[in-house]
Parts: sequence; C-alpha cells; structure tokens
Amino acid sequence: MAAPLQGKTVIDITTNISGPSLTMILGDLGADVIKIERPVIGDDSRKMGPLWEGEGVYYLQINRNKRSIVIDLKSEEGKELLLSFIKDADIFVENFRLGKAEKMGFGYEQLKAINPKLIYCSLSAYGQSGPKSSKPGYDAVVQAETGIMSINGDEDGDVSRAPVSILDQGSAMWGAIGILSALLHREKSGEGQKVETSLYETGVFWTGYHTLSYMATGKEPVRMGAGHAAFAPYGSFKTADKEIMIGISNDTQFHKLSIALGKEEWIKDPRFESNISRVNNRNALNKAINNVLIKKGAIYWIEKIEAAEIPSSIIQNISSIINNPQTESTMMFKQIDHPLIAELKLTRLPVRLSESPLEISKSPPLLGEDTISILEEKGVSESVINQLIQKGVIQIKKELGSVYE
Repeated sequence: MAAPLQGKTVIDITTNISGPSLTMILGDLGADVIKIERPVIGDDSRKMGPLWEGEGVYYLQINRNKRSIVIDLKSEEGKELLLSFIKDADIFVENFRLGKAEKMGFGYEQLKAINPKLIYCSLSAYGQSGPKSSKPGYDAVVQAETGIMSINGDEDGDVSRAPVSILDQGSAMWGAIGILSALLHREKSGEGQKVETSLYETGVFWTGYHTLSYMATGKEPVRMGAGHAAFAPYGSFKTADKEIMIGISNDTQFHKLSIALGKEEWIKDPRFESNISRVNNRNALNKAINNVLIKKGAIYWIEKIEAAEIPSSIIQNISSIINNPQTESTMMFKQIDHPLIAELKLTRLPVRLSESPLEISKSPPLLGEDTISILEEKGVSESVINQLIQKGVIQIKKELGSVYE
C-alpha cells in the first residue's frame, strides 16, 4: 500500500531542528526528501551531541527517510544545480532568516517563476513581518519571548525552559499541516502557494489558555511546577519512595480519589466540595494528600488510584520509557539498518493510518551519501559530475569512518 505522499518530491535546504523535523514528517509520510547540505560541515545538527559513532543524536532522530546531497550553494554552479531540481519538485522548505533566501535566489517569487505549482514553506523564528522578523532565534529564546518560560518551573524556583524542543518541533508540525493543506488545494486548483509558520506564532498559540485567562482576570499567570491553574488536586506528590503524578479534573474523580486514599470525609469538607473551592484551597489540599501518600510506596498507591480509574502515574525517568510495556505495545521504536550504528532505534511518528501505513525505511544519511545517485537521476552526466567534484561544487560520501575528515 502506498504511503500518503509517495511520488511527491521535497527539496529541503533546512538545518538544525525545526526545518529537518518538518521534512522528517514529510519523509515518513512517503515523500522523497532530497536534503541539500553544505560541503564538509553539512547540517549543523550532525554535531549536536552526544555523538553516536560520530553522528549527533539530534541529527539521527530527525533525518531518517531522506537522501543527502552536498552542494555549495554559494557557487553559481551550485545555485543553478538546485534551481534545476525545482522544475519538477512538489515542495520546497527553507528556514533561513528573513530575506536570506531571496538574496540567494531561492525566494518564493523566484522559485514560483520556475515552477508555479511549487508549494514553498518558510519556517522562521519570528515570522515574516514585525520588529523581530529579521532576528535570529532558537527554541529556548522564543520560549522566553512568548511567555512560556515565565510559567514553567516551580512556584518558588527559577524559570525553566521546557527540556524538549517544543517550539522547533511544534512549528514543524504546523508547517507540515500547512503543506498538506496546500497539496489538497493544489489538487483542486492546480496552484502552488507559500506556507509560513514560525516558532513565535507556535508559542503564542500554545499559551492561548493563559493569555485568555489574563484577559478575563487581569492576573498574570504564575509558575506552578507540575500543577495546573484550573484544577486541583493536580500535580506531583511524594510517596515513601518515588513521586507520582495525579490529575483530577472534576468532582467525581475527586470523590473516587478520596475513597481510594481512605479519606471519605474530604468529600463533604466545604474547602474541597467543588473544583473552584479546591483550587482556592490548593495548598491545604496538597498538604493533606501528601500526608497520606508519604506513608506507603509509589507502586502501592498507583495500584489503588488506577483501580479507581483516576489519571495517575509514577514519574518515570527516560530510561524506563524505552522498555516500558506501553511503549512496546504501541511499537514506538523502529530498529533500522545504519552503516555506522549497529542497533539504531528511532521513534516513529505518533500517528497511524489504516490504509496507508507510514514507515521508517531509510536511515539518516551520511553526509553526501546520495549525491551521485540524485544527480544521475536528474540526468547529470558522469563527466559533469566529475567536474563539479573537482571544483568543490558538490561533495560525495567518503569512506565510512572518515566522513568528517
């Protein structure tokens, strides 16, 4: 059965996290992603540690199902080579700072003139307009800029960045959704278009509840650690050995929790009779729950609380997730062949399609691994390829183990 984007070609000149995450999604959906990389260095994420047999783990996670070709886009011959790819491409993705693509000759209007049906995606830090649009920005910086960092962390502690690249990968998702929407539009109209998204817009969107709360109350949202501004009890609690997470969103769940903890009297306590009253008396309630939970271990309590059908979990560390029965049952890891890494397992996209399954069929390519095969597909002759190699316009994969020499 064909993958959803089989037969679609993506020209990817992105680097770091956001753009490659977007094109990884398209590759997993079946598109042929041609990853254009710089000579010698390649994608910056190749050296984002820790390294595994010389390859950065960031790079490994977000660059499967792609083919790598090394082209010097600063050279006129390199630019012409890339422009020749555009003629029969479906999608082009860049994540340059504002104006750089146009200066290089790869702006939307410039490529649209070559291929009117092209879907052009621009993924940036701050968007295509406004006072920040030309500024550089990484995930953590934009977390600060959009207010996410101000509400992340313990109430009495320091602010903290979310320890995963939520805006890089989040904007990648919005970019992919935009591209898929543009493909549907093209099927109806025959027209290509430009898709824009940014880390900043993603951050503002994801703080939507908090911004609306501020508009309604005039009160600045505060850091609450693992807690939740709208519900109580909701957060992490200490047991005799490990911490657990409990989430209560309505009165029925609270009544079940009270019974599970042997504290039926809480149900009729006026401080805890409704969610509003529980939020207003959050500190007293959390202290009362902790006083009960600290008497026994996490497994004991989780079994009782889960039996009452209350959302809860031991707070797991990362290593425990890999072999977790739930992870195994959902088959979130796929082992693939890699020329340098013996047992490389990558997390699949967290979505399934019953009639057009998604696959991780190709390992993250070594730098320049597919340069020759891509050029041959494009009809470039052997003599021209050799000339381009001699001029340094393109770079081919070196022997394994010496890719970065």
